[in-house]
Amino acid sequence: MILSVSRRTDIPAFYGDWFINRLKEGFVYVRNPMNPRQVSKIALSPEKIDCIVFWTKNPAEKFISDLSMVDDMGYKYYFQYAINSYNHLVEKNIPKKQFQLERFQRISSKIGKERVVWRYDPIFFTEYYDLEYHKKWFAYIASKLENHTEKCVISFLDFYTRIKKRLEENSIQEVTEEQMCELSFFLSEIASDHGIKLETCCEKIDLSKAMIMHGHCIDGELVSLICGKRFDLKKDKNQRDGCGCAESIDVGAYNTCRNGCVYCYANWHEDIEVSFDPESPVLCSVISSEDKITERVVYSCQMKQPVLF
Repeated sequence: MILSVSRRTDIPAFYGDWFINRLKEGFVYVRNPMNPRQVSKIALSPEKIDCIVFWTKNPAEKFISDLSMVDDMGYKYYFQYAINSYNHLVEKNIPKKQFQLERFQRISSKIGKERVVWRYDPIFFTEYYDLEYHKKWFAYIASKLENHTEKCVISFLDFYTRIKKRLEENSIQEVTEEQMCELSFFLSEIASDHGIKLETCCEKIDLSKAMIMHGHCIDGELVSLICGKRFDLKKDKNQRDGCGCAESIDVGAYNTCRNGCVYCYANWHEDIEVSFDPESPVLCSVISSEDKITERVVYSCQMKQPVLF
């Protein structure tokens, strides 16, 4: 099993203590986003978790320190770490770029550059954030992350219905295929110059002419490389069309991220108020008598038989 921590919220930034406590306890409760009264109990033993994928924009200092504890408990993991070009008007609670870059570099030095994937997403355009702006900032960030990552994942902003009004209020435009293609050639050249492989996340457009291939954020090949084992990982059927990710279980909760990004699809409320107990078995809530708890069957996907090539 691969554990996603988390597409729904920034656990390394805000809820690292909660997650470490869950690893120590050996289980976690996760609410069904479509039916919150349905709760899954998920075992978190290292024998069943093949790899953890951490998604973050701003991992807390304590969480970075606690990674050694995660190592000692026998878990394997890597990061999807987003550093974008936007300012505080778009990413309200994200620190300045220099701080982000230094923290990315530290994590890379601590765990290895192959285990920290840079995300430059989502890409969108306004009168201010135009083509030249993205070219300038992508080149700058790439120059600082050279030798600290092997891969960059890009995606273009999707106008989800629940956040469309918010995007329009911020003069954020839907990205055209012409814009995607024009920008992609530049990004590809810059990434190559800095030894960084470029892939797309969940994009239908074919950018192979720019040497950008469809990627897999939860990547079976990377998991095998990190773990030194082979796995029988199936495609995740619960993700959007065009997503190539391997199957995983996400332990996060929507409407709990405090990064304050105007484009965030995981927060559809403007001003969130989060009740948080690091000792609770379920993120940002408590179990009540009305909840129906079901133990989810989880198992390692490690291949038992040798692979013949």
